Amino acid sequence: MTQPDKPPIEIPEDFEQVPPAGQEGRPPEHPHHHPQPYIAFEHVSKAFGSNKVLDDVSFYVMPGEVLCILGRSGVGKSVSLQHIVGFLKPDAGRIKVAGEDITDYTDKEMQLIRRKVTMVFQNGALFDSLTVRENVAFPLRERGELQEDQIQQIVTGLLEMVNVLEMAEDLPSELSTGMKRSVAIARALAAQPEAILYDEPTTMVDPLIGRLLGDLILKLKRQLRLTSIVVTHDMRFAQRLADRVLFLHQGKAHFFGTMEEMKRSNDEVLQQFLHLDELVLPGA
Repeated sequence: MTQPDKPPIEIPEDFEQVPPAGQEGRPPEHPHHHPQPYIAFEHVSKAFGSNKVLDDVSFYVMPGEVLCILGRSGVGKSVSLQHIVGFLKPDAGRIKVAGEDITDYTDKEMQLIRRKVTMVFQNGALFDSLTVRENVAFPLRERGELQEDQIQQIVTGLLEMVNVLEMAEDLPSELSTGMKRSVAIARALAAQPEAILYDEPTTMVDPLIGRLLGDLILKLKRQLRLTSIVVTHDMRFAQRLADRVLFLHQGKAHFFGTMEEMKRSNDEVLQQFLHLDELVLPGA
């Protein structure tokens, strides 16, 4: 087991989000003011019938960081994301988001959390009957706080940010898989979240689009200081993005640490995963 020993993750009630060290806008240091995890799993377990998908899993994500969750298919990567937004509830353990223990929250209580933490699904989850522009405007209109001209100005800016402005009047059915994900990211940003969860963003896209999506996630981290969790099977993608890595294996948090620590590990399971990734032909 290569997971480093860490003290139990505790998030105080007076938690306040603080950007990681080295980022612009960080408040002055204060002896009683320390950054705390924005998202934390504490000994979380989840089973579907006899299949224990998560088994005593603990990890955390600091504000403004990118965590990549790695592992083979069926090890609970996407299940972990669904717990964070409350689509699933753990059988045991606690889940904390933005200083709140959300483990026992009702769906109504989770609606406020989902304003802070939004999820970009593999299929984009766009409304088929709405144009790209209308899809991105939807969360802004739903809040009912802005005039239409303000909404359109924000939407145009978001579509420019994700490089799909020229497709603003297209329907989702006219877009490639990669473009759908870019639009889904723009719609997620329209909700002005503090964190975004990405479920396999590079699946079924070509390497160039995968690289562009990686560039976009990094830009959002640097410019907006968004906290991010990226579920991926792509080691190259993870190496570009990750501040920390969680490697899930047989339901366990087999490794949690930096990418460099993972590479230096002599653990047989990790080395096998890294070696198999290196066997993939360049550009495949």
